[in-house]
Amino acid sequence: MNAGQDPKQGGNAAAAGGQEDYLDKGLDAAEKKFGQGKIDPQKQRGMNEKVTDKARGMFEKATGKHVPDKVSN
Repeated sequence: MNAGQDPKQGGNAAAAGGQEDYLDKGLDAAEKKFGQGKIDPQKQRGMNEKVTDKARGMFEKATGKHVPDKVSN
């Protein structure tokens, strides 16, 4: 990984310093179950991070409540 590369945008969770939260893990599990083995969650880490960030933002906007960092960072 390059020194200037954002760890959340690529690589695996270990290389990202354990930045995978519950929402990321849930999306990974759904990809494994419904992707029929054709989707590798580690290769999709950057896109998954964008999806979960957007979902968190939409939840916070709709409810006005902050999502705990334990669930989504």
